[in-house]
This record gives sequence, C-alpha cells and structure tokens, in this order.
Amino acid sequence: MLKKITAAVLSLLTVLSFSSCAGKQETSESGKVKVTVSFNALKEFTAAVGGDKVEISTMVPDGMEPHDFEPKAADIAALSQAKVFVINGLGMESWAEKAVAAAGNDNLIQVNASKGATPLKSADDSADEEHGQYDPHLWLSLKGAEIEVKNISDGLCEADPANAEYYKKNCESYTAKLESLFQEYKTKFSAAKKKTFVTGHAAFAYLCRDFGLEQSSVEDVFAEGEPSAKKLAQLADYCKKNNVKTVFVEKMVSPEISETLARQVGAKTVAIYTMEGAEDNKSYLDRAKANLSAIEASLKE
Repeated sequence: MLKKITAAVLSLLTVLSFSSCAGKQETSESGKVKVTVSFNALKEFTAAVGGDKVEISTMVPDGMEPHDFEPKAADIAALSQAKVFVINGLGMESWAEKAVAAAGNDNLIQVNASKGATPLKSADDSADEEHGQYDPHLWLSLKGAEIEVKNISDGLCEADPANAEYYKKNCESYTAKLESLFQEYKTKFSAAKKKTFVTGHAAFAYLCRDFGLEQSSVEDVFAEGEPSAKKLAQLADYCKKNNVKTVFVEKMVSPEISETLARQVGAKTVAIYTMEGAEDNKSYLDRAKANLSAIEASLKE
C-alpha cells in the first residue's frame, strides 16, 4: 500500500505545482463550497446538510470497497482544491492521511464523521495495523448516522460561517428523519422474539447495537479472504439449529459463499445494502428502511 501511494505522490508533482501556481479554489465558480468525501453514504449526508451551498466530489468509485481504495492523481488534485474533506474514520480510510499530505492543501478542513461515537472493537483477525482495531461501519447505524451528520454540519459551519444557520437547520431536519426511522424500528425489534440474523459480511454491528440484535456472518468486518471450512461448518450448524431461513448478501461482497451456505441449510438469499456506493438509485433513508424491513421479516420466519 505504501509503495503504491508513494508512486502516486510522485506522479502528482506536476499536477500540484500547477494548482499551487493557480492558487486555491475552495469554492466553485458558482460560489459553492467544494467538499470531497470518501464514499457514497458520506456524500448523501453532506448533500442533506449542505444543500445548494456545496459542491461534492466522491473519491471512492461505486463498486469498490473503501478499505481497498488507492487514490489516483486526479483524486489528490481534487483534494488540493477542496475546502472540506469528509471521511468516516475508525480505520475505514487507511489511505486518507497520506492523501491529505500529498494534496498539500493547508486550508483544508478535515471532518472525521465518526468523532464522538463510541466505537466497537473488531473481534476479527483482520483488525491490524492497516485497518485499526475498530469496526468502521458506523454509518449503517441510524444513531451512528446522526453522529456523522452532526460532525459534517459542524465542519461546514466552520468552512462557511456565513451560512451556518442554513447548515444547522438542514442538519436538524435530516436528523429528525433518521430519528423517526429509528423509533419506528426500535418498537418493532423490541417486540420480536428472535434477535439474530445471518449476513455475508460482518458490517452491521452498530445497527445491532441500536436495536439489541445480533449478526452471525460468513466474512469478517473487512470482507477479506475466505472463511475457513471450520467456520463455515459452524455457521451451517448454527443456521440449522436456529432454523435460519434467510442469509443476507451484499453487492459489495462476493455472494458465492453466502449462496453456498444458504443452499446447504435450505435458506434463501436476500440482498442487503452497505451504502458504500450508490445502489438501485435509492437514497440512504430508503436503503436504511429496506435493510431494517428485510431484517425484521427474517426474524419472523
């Protein structure tokens, strides 16, 4: 990873020298604040708060895991012109620090969207020097999303104090929508007798914390490598003993192993959103509700 980023940094020298000569352009021609975000969920949160006052670019393309992303010259050049840079944090963007250094943007306001959250430690072997010790998937929790939206609002207020009230109002409006959805499903999950579900990727620990649920997953927090035969056998036994009828699969993670597990235990597979990239032309709120509805249905089987 370090060698690849070093090579990218060297390729940027010409790009950055031109941008330096031209001066910083932290607002667009229309006067909007330029914001760079790492991936899709943060783009949606930023758009909800920033409205028509911001111009957003996303670094991680749809279909790519943010864990595995390597910034290109164009990404660093865009970051060198941004006013605000929003990341999830908690080890999700292990490349972010080097990207910021390469951009050389002294005026850049960095927003760690997970600041102030109580993190969950990763119980997987994948928690290493690159990823860190924490589960990063805070945005899949509605309560986590509320924290991230507030941090983004604070960052935009710092970057553009003249429009601070506008950002605060949008933040309150969007947070109210998140809270309404949380309260709706808190009631539903509280009434559910079954509390466990099976996923392909262990991305839903914060969602589980929201609602007192438990996930059992085929792949680890960072969806790296393949599960051992022993782990798959244990999960198959778990599914059979607990009469699991649904195994959730994610578009961002190869579904083959989850599909194999489902066949072994006589279960069906159902898609669930991770919101790292844009999916099915649905908003964050729509996808969050779809996830919760699908999980609730699986608990009733």
